[in-house]
Amino acid sequence: MFRTLTTALVLTTLLGGAALAETVEVKMLNTSGKETMVFEPAFVKIAAGDTIRFVPEDKGHNAESIKGMMPADAEPFKGKISKEVEVTFDKDGLYGVECKPHFAMGMVMTVAVGDVSEVPDDFLAGRIPPKAKKRFEEQLANLNK
Repeated sequence: MFRTLTTALVLTTLLGGAALAETVEVKMLNTSGKETMVFEPAFVKIAAGDTIRFVPEDKGHNAESIKGMMPADAEPFKGKISKEVEVTFDKDGLYGVECKPHFAMGMVMTVAVGDVSEVPDDFLAGRIPPKAKKRFEEQLANLNK
């Protein structure tokens, strides 16, 4: 009897912890206010284990991780064009996300997972189009707010 109750308590605790994970919706849009080709929101701070649902409100967008702009041990992801994709972020750190067809137009976002307070020195070191780099810099200003 005691063993059954202990097992039930452990399972409830484990499953209860999983229920605490959140899902955040990020829209992929052609326009938002005066901006074109945007993720909305463009900066998201979440806990490890949380999920982001990328929703293409307008056709022709996708969401994918950018090589070199994520924790070294994190799993890369790539959504299909005009398709919703859900990504669970399990590793703490900063992630750069792009819409591949609109990367040069600055369609990028930043995901901060866990207790991240500093931008890695090499986060913006790769080949990033000027508009995308400007948007990343604006997004990263939100890191410690």
